[in-house]
Amino acid sequence: MLIRAFICSLLVFFGVGAAAPNASPPPHVIAQGVRVSGIRVGGLTAEPARARIRDAFSRSLRFHFQDKRWRAAPTVLGATTSAENAVVRALTTPAGGRVRLHVKINRKKLRTYIAGLDHRLSRPAQDAAAVGLTSSYRPIIAEGKPGLQVDRSRMAARITRALKHQKRAPVALAANWVQPSVTASNFGPVIVIKRNSHVLQLYNGSSTWRTFAVATGQPAYPTPTGNYAIVDMQMNPWWRPPPNAAWAAGAQPIPPGPGNPLGTRWMGLSAPGVGIHATPDDASIGYSASHGCIRMHLADAEWLFGQVHVGTPVFIVDA
Repeated sequence: MLIRAFICSLLVFFGVGAAAPNASPPPHVIAQGVRVSGIRVGGLTAEPARARIRDAFSRSLRFHFQDKRWRAAPTVLGATTSAENAVVRALTTPAGGRVRLHVKINRKKLRTYIAGLDHRLSRPAQDAAAVGLTSSYRPIIAEGKPGLQVDRSRMAARITRALKHQKRAPVALAANWVQPSVTASNFGPVIVIKRNSHVLQLYNGSSTWRTFAVATGQPAYPTPTGNYAIVDMQMNPWWRPPPNAAWAAGAQPIPPGPGNPLGTRWMGLSAPGVGIHATPDDASIGYSASHGCIRMHLADAEWLFGQVHVGTPVFIVDA
C-alpha cells in the first residue's frame, strides 16, 4: 500500500510539473495593434488604456452651419460609455484586433439639446412686403427672405452616428430652408389713395389693376396720410357714432339697411376710426366730403371688398 501511494504521488507531481509550462497566465497587457473604436490601446496595460479611452470619448463634438461654429461635450448630448468594459474585451483581443466602444445615449437629453438648437437657429420665412411708393405712387414691393427650420430627426441621427462611431469631424447642422409664401410675384392687392385727387388706385403687387373715384375727408376732418393696412372687414355693417366726436354727439347707432352711411361694405384701416366703405350718397364721390373716411360707390365698394383682405397695405398720400 505504501509503495502504491508513493507511485501515485510521483505521478501527480510529474503531471502538475508537465502541465505548468503550457498554462497561459491572464493577460495584463493589450496585444499590439488593438484599437477600441479607432482609439489605439495596443501595448497598454488596463489603467492607461482606460484613461486613453475616457479622454478620447470625452472630446467635444464640433458643429458648424454657415459661419457659425460651436461645440458640445458628449455628456451634454446624453452620451455615456464604459471604458472598463472596453478594456476587459481589449485584453482578450488578438493582435491587430478591433473592439467596439459601446455608447449609450439618453434620448430625452439629446432631444432637449436639439430643441435648443432649433430655438436658437430656426427662423421663420419673411414674406415680401410693400415698403413704400415710387415717385409716381406705384407700390415698391421688397422681396421676402427664406427662413430656416432645424430638422430634428436628421440632426439626432447625425449626432448619434458621430458618438457611436467615435467620430469628431465637424457635424453639419441638419436644416431645411423655408421659402416665403408671399413673394413679389404673388403679392396681391395694394391700395393707394390720393386724397386731394379723390382717387383710389388698386394694384396687384406693383402692377396697376383698377382705379376708382372716391370721396375723402373734409378740410375740417381730413383723411390722414400715411402707411396703413386693412384690419377689419364687415358685410352689411352697423354704423356706430365715433366716441368723443363732436359732429356725432347725440347720434344713435344705425343698423344695416338703406339708411346706413356705411352702405353694405366696411373695410376698416389701422388709422383709428378711418375706413373705406360704400356710401348711399353718390353725389359726394369726387369731393372732400366725409369725416375722414374714404367713400366709394356701392358697386365699387362691393367689388373691392371681394379682392382685398385683412392685412392689405393701404397708402394714403397728399396728391
